[in-house]
Amino acid sequence: MKTERAYSIEEAKRKLEGYCAYQDRCHKEVVAKLREMRMIPEAIDQIVVHLIQENFLNEERFAQSFARGKFSIKKWGRNRIVSELKQRNISKYNIATALKEIDPEDYLKTLDALAEKRLAQITERNPQKRKKKLADYLLYRGWESHLVYEKLKELVP
Repeated sequence: MKTERAYSIEEAKRKLEGYCAYQDRCHKEVVAKLREMRMIPEAIDQIVVHLIQENFLNEERFAQSFARGKFSIKKWGRNRIVSELKQRNISKYNIATALKEIDPEDYLKTLDALAEKRLAQITERNPQKRKKKLADYLLYRGWESHLVYEKLKELVP
């Protein structure tokens, strides 16, 4: 049987500094990690304050890198990015700041490329069903409905 290791506050601080340095984290992930390490609430508060003061933990930076990454790598639209950030308890201000990281021109180019690539993969012959499949795919990825429906008019006659 594996026994849970007890961490001192200093050990936990060092461990979490590495965790945050490796990749930007949000407060929710850090608190979850500390709970996993069986830290008491007072210690969690103390460690989170330390991480913020030492700039290991910065929600604005986290939100910005999250938005950039999910847009450029996963090709998510703004709606999906916003909803994922909300699930991580990111403030409205930080969400707005994060969305500014996405260049409007790149955003539309990415939608074009994604829609055309997906349309080429849809084998459905019926134009209505093709439209629906493409729309469902793009909406699921978080693209705004007005942009999706404009794209559908353009691509599927």
